[in-house]
Amino acid sequence: MKTVDELDVRGKKVLVRTDLNVPLDGAKITDDGRIRASLPTIRQLVEKGARVVVVAHLGRPKGEPKPEFSLGPVAGRLAELLGQGVAFASDTVGESAKAVVAALGDGEVALLENLRFNAGETSKDDAERGAFADRLAALADVYVGDGFGAVHRKHASVYDVPRRLPHAAGGLIATEVGVLKKLTKDVARPYAVVLGGSKVSDKLGVIDNLLETADRILIGGGMVFTFLKAQGHEVGKSLLEEDQIPVVLDYLARAEAKGVEFVLPVDIVAATAFAADADHAVVAADAIPADRLGLDIGPESGKLFASRLADAKTVFWNGPMGVFEMEPYSHGTRAVAQGLLDSAAFTVVGGGDSAAAVRTLGFDENAFSHISTGGGASLEYLEGKTLPGLEALED
Repeated sequence: MKTVDELDVRGKKVLVRTDLNVPLDGAKITDDGRIRASLPTIRQLVEKGARVVVVAHLGRPKGEPKPEFSLGPVAGRLAELLGQGVAFASDTVGESAKAVVAALGDGEVALLENLRFNAGETSKDDAERGAFADRLAALADVYVGDGFGAVHRKHASVYDVPRRLPHAAGGLIATEVGVLKKLTKDVARPYAVVLGGSKVSDKLGVIDNLLETADRILIGGGMVFTFLKAQGHEVGKSLLEEDQIPVVLDYLARAEAKGVEFVLPVDIVAATAFAADADHAVVAADAIPADRLGLDIGPESGKLFASRLADAKTVFWNGPMGVFEMEPYSHGTRAVAQGLLDSAAFTVVGGGDSAAAVRTLGFDENAFSHISTGGGASLEYLEGKTLPGLEALED
């Protein structure tokens, strides 16, 4: 895979596919982590004298322009962080984009409007997607893929455009792939994996693959209740995927046969409602009241999980342990984050909500070995899947 270091881009228009899919509260960016992660590659191209054309998506506008999904606020924040102006095009491949790109000088930066305002970006029809890719590619001389959070998508800007232009991987993608290789090849052991989040079904493929590679799998978050139910325990009104119970039982049996340790919570914070001010109490994991729902792992579980991370040499964490956005249910996630920091392991936070939790809860991002920008992409890589965006950069 060629990298930006190998490109001669002075005076050339370089289309950079970044991941700027940041959370917004109205026009306010609530977490700019992904913008910050995109800066090194953009700055490198600026310093090389490229005419940098940044493209990205935001949310799911379903193929049509929607003001609430505009990248306008992102352009402003990107300019602040870069310390230079960022021209903003009001469309992606239309007259505004063409004019903005044509006006760029060496070392200048533009951001085009949300790629997903065009149905061709995400189309499953190769011809429709290809037609949009043709128009995007016509704006540039070179393509740089640096949006790791989107490389698992067979989208025009991720998969088709690099097949139409000389291309290379940006520094972020190169770093992410290097980290993921440490989780799949010659892994330093013990290798512990912490999985949370809401649904077991979202993690089925990765659990299946991790049963072949991990030494310990720690389960928290909403997905844990399907495991507890599979063991015959009452889970009350907690999130439950009953149809996944047979799969979970199979995982538990395979783990026992292979000597992979499955660690489940021993206590749960159970509340009367999904609300920060709801009555809540710590209960045993096998004694959740029928009229309550679990919203976090309990304090003893936090200690247990930390103890199973203490001697690990490699830790991968994806998914919060509870509804961390609400203070009463944030302590389990905090305990896991602290457990990673207290270990001497190579620690990888697997993007998405886990990365947001680290920042929201006030942890120093630099204290972790790596915080991924792509939760879904990381999981699919660990499942052993071929990621279209990486495949397109490798040829």
